[in-house]
Amino acid sequence: MTKEFYSKEESRYLKMGIYVCFVVLGILTYFVLSHNDVELDNGKYYSVNARFNRTDGLLIGDWVRMAGMNIGRVVDAKLDEHFKAVLRLEIKDGIKIPDDSSASIVSSGLMGAKYIEVEPGGSEDNIVSGGEFAYTQDAMVLDELLDRIISIGKSNRKKSTEKQVNDGGNNE
Repeated sequence: MTKEFYSKEESRYLKMGIYVCFVVLGILTYFVLSHNDVELDNGKYYSVNARFNRTDGLLIGDWVRMAGMNIGRVVDAKLDEHFKAVLRLEIKDGIKIPDDSSASIVSSGLMGAKYIEVEPGGSEDNIVSGGEFAYTQDAMVLDELLDRIISIGKSNRKKSTEKQVNDGGNNE
């Protein structure tokens, strides 16, 4: 007489657990392999500085992107004598950035990671190694954005209420 080690229900749950583990392992493997950026470049970079009033959420190691493509990374951050954040960016050699280009701190999605987006200008001259972006746009802080939206909504509601009161007084 043989005794079953697991009941049929327990066996089914065990199999389901093993399948789920394999699926999760497969997903993790996919993300690890897809985020290992295999780049065929010469490995040479040049440095460019960008000066911002605030860099909330941007970290050393975050991407520098142009037209949706990764072109470099943030490699250093410090404060200058006027308490502005000076970021040193390393840009892939061979990617020329016009000297009238702008650098903005943006995020991928509402709560996504921050990165620097470079909007190329139209100048014939390029930013040289050790140069600096002439135009920058600071990071937008989510709390401030929500406060602005709420204050606009309150202002519109107040105007609407005042208009209703004024319209109501004119009809009598």
